[in-house]
Amino acid sequence: MLVSVITICFNSEAVIRKTIESVLNQTYGEIEYLIIDGASKDRTIAIAEEYTERFKEKGYVYRISSEPDQGIYDAMNKGIRQASGKLIGMINSGDWYEPDAVETAVKAYEEDPYDLFYADINLIRENGSIMVKHSKMDRFPTSRHWNHPTMFVTSETYRELGLYRNEGIHDDFEFLLRARRAGKKVTIVNKTIANFVTGGASNAKSFAKCKKRCLDRYRDYRINGYSRLAIVECVAIEAAKFILS
Repeated sequence: MLVSVITICFNSEAVIRKTIESVLNQTYGEIEYLIIDGASKDRTIAIAEEYTERFKEKGYVYRISSEPDQGIYDAMNKGIRQASGKLIGMINSGDWYEPDAVETAVKAYEEDPYDLFYADINLIRENGSIMVKHSKMDRFPTSRHWNHPTMFVTSETYRELGLYRNEGIHDDFEFLLRARRAGKKVTIVNKTIANFVTGGASNAKSFAKCKKRCLDRYRDYRINGYSRLAIVECVAIEAAKFILS
């Protein structure tokens, strides 16, 4: 089974190596790896190109593209459109997979085919401390127990439900809401398969940004049929990020 892995990046020369090498060092044998760059002005592409021969030796398909985009979800959508795999995962620049991440997702699919999969993740704070964020299926869906860098989705599910809306910072979570609303089969494995460095756009610490993220998340709930009470969850999430970040 071919698995496509997508890394989106922009001016990522300081962090891209760790991400690329985490894919190169996967234990699973059939991977297509796509680097989707937003026309970086630094050495991101030059660094990515250094790995071409190593991916060829490993037997992985490796493709790099670089052009301006309309934000992170536009870049993700470009990657999905180019992907050939039955399963599609995303690990953004600066984050990295555990060596058996893809193998874990494939094994879960082979045991019981799913539409969407996710697992546990290590949250890496600026001071170097690590917190494991566990995944589980909540009756009321919340990002507190969901981790996008661990998510694998079948190509068929993307074709049926559409891609990311590219309208807000939580469009990845909106896709999960969309999948659950459509009754898609979701599989969760309580095993850490990825590492996420905190402090990005989804954690920026200012009242204005917290408010915008809260309203974006609330909109995502509402367009997927949830009640106005979802605002409570939205506020709680942002309050927790503000305190813990």
